[in-house]
Amino acid sequence: MEGAELGLFMISACLFVALLEYPASPAHQSLTDPVFRRVLIGAVMGATAIGIIYSPIGQRSGAHFNPAVTLTFWRLGKIPPWDAIFYSISHFVGGTLGVILSAVLLGMVIADPTVNYVVTTPGSDGPTIAFISEVIISFLQMSLVLRLSNSKRFGRFTGVFAGVMVALYISIEAPYSGMSMNPARTFASALPANLWTAGWIYFTAPPLGMLAAAELYLHQHTIHKVFCAKLHHHNDKRCIFRCNYHAMGIGG
Repeated sequence: MEGAELGLFMISACLFVALLEYPASPAHQSLTDPVFRRVLIGAVMGATAIGIIYSPIGQRSGAHFNPAVTLTFWRLGKIPPWDAIFYSISHFVGGTLGVILSAVLLGMVIADPTVNYVVTTPGSDGPTIAFISEVIISFLQMSLVLRLSNSKRFGRFTGVFAGVMVALYISIEAPYSGMSMNPARTFASALPANLWTAGWIYFTAPPLGMLAAAELYLHQHTIHKVFCAKLHHHNDKRCIFRCNYHAMGIGG
């Protein structure tokens, strides 16, 4: 399920970037403003993330589809080590298969420089700014997830806000780092494209930012205020994590 989730996310990314950025695409020719096209891509990818989180498979698996998220919840004691390892492996495999399937569907279009397997590379400001940007957005994303998912009042809306943030990051931050926030997402594009420009950024910055967010949360709220590793827990799907969601006094 976790592999399928990132695979679906990558398929959506490849298809919509090709639709809006490939020069021969009618959509690209109709929408001449590159900023507007990027905002549209952000909206689509944010909606994709929300759809995955609230889908039956997302409700069951917890909808991490990001090894940095899984690593953080392991640090918080909500997921056993072996589950964390296999979750992370599935993210890399599923995401890569998603890009490969997109290549089959799109043919040579996916290799065009305007699409380029939707690789994530530093922007014109260079790798240092890209690294800092990735740390910041990863920190903000995990901070939001922890504060909302552990809230009795707002927990059920965690996925919505997480998706909105993805849309904002793509719209605003993508020119600086390509907006990865996910080591497996970067790997999934880099492998078939054989393009590893500053790949170290995307394997280090997201875990660093999310783990820093977790440490801050623990400092402010203690480990007892981390109830589960699901992004959307208010459902009837069995929970596989070290779950204490019932302590919030919420059914489901």
